[in-house]
Amino acid sequence: MHIRIQRGSSVPISRQIDAQVRAQILSGVLRAEDQLPSVRQLARELAVNVNTVFRVYERLAADGLIELRHGDGTYVAPRRKGAAGAQLARRRREFGAELDALVRRALMLGVAAEELPRWLAESLERVQREIPPAETSPGDSPKRERAEQDTPSAGTRR
Repeated sequence: MHIRIQRGSSVPISRQIDAQVRAQILSGVLRAEDQLPSVRQLARELAVNVNTVFRVYERLAADGLIELRHGDGTYVAPRRKGAAGAQLARRRREFGAELDALVRRALMLGVAAEELPRWLAESLERVQREIPPAETSPGDSPKRERAEQDTPSAGTRR
């Protein structure tokens, strides 16, 4: 599981972690029954407070995305039919609205419409350099590899 925290962001760290774990579950990068790092382990890896990770895990469990198994660990919950697809569709609509807002902002700042594809390509190139190569095993599917590459992330991993 790859998570990047952007320290200077106005987005709270707990929201950054939540959004990235949620995206990896909904996109299929993390599959049902995959074990997540323990609260302490993830907090140590990200250099954040244990309570921050615990709150994120509680929120994801309340949303039915993960299961906290006392004494056994934290696992991705089995998907309920249609629930994950509907949630993914909603998140993609939200992304579309955010992208529209960014395009609107660029145009208001005087960026020519013809320049936007170049800006997007440069941004995509920067982000892809930040994403480590997919760690695949013989059973991994191309869809899973593609999902790992498409997973949004920000900042640097700690």
